[in-house]
Amino acid sequence: MKFLIAIEQGTERTAFGVIVPDLPGCFSAGDTLEEAFSNAVEAIDGHIEILIEDGASVPAPADPAVHMADPDYAGMAWGYVDAPIERYLGPAQKINITVPAFALRRIDEYARRHGLSRSGFLVDAANRVIAAAGAPPVQG
Repeated sequence: MKFLIAIEQGTERTAFGVIVPDLPGCFSAGDTLEEAFSNAVEAIDGHIEILIEDGASVPAPADPAVHMADPDYAGMAWGYVDAPIERYLGPAQKINITVPAFALRRIDEYARRHGLSRSGFLVDAANRVIAAAGAPPVQG
């Protein structure tokens, strides 16, 4: 699953800082940018493992623009990391759905622009609708 990360620039004396805005309390760092990305994946994995063990749901991702407009993240760079958290959520299941061609093109375009797969977009969209209804998000 892909997660948006905010990256605070490192210096000769400080590491690159990483915050995962969609997972409150999940952060990491690394002496190099590559190490910061790798450590972010480990931090996300550990954070999700604790959430699942505690019986909590994985929060639905917010629109990246919301985080990018947040003054707490001013001046940070942005990226995505792919954290293999599926082992905590159960195996993925294939489904067969029918979608009008125009809607499918719009889904694919939006997903591509936001660094998501088609399936990832559909799960995110479902989570947002479910969360708006006041129910806990689906996992995945």
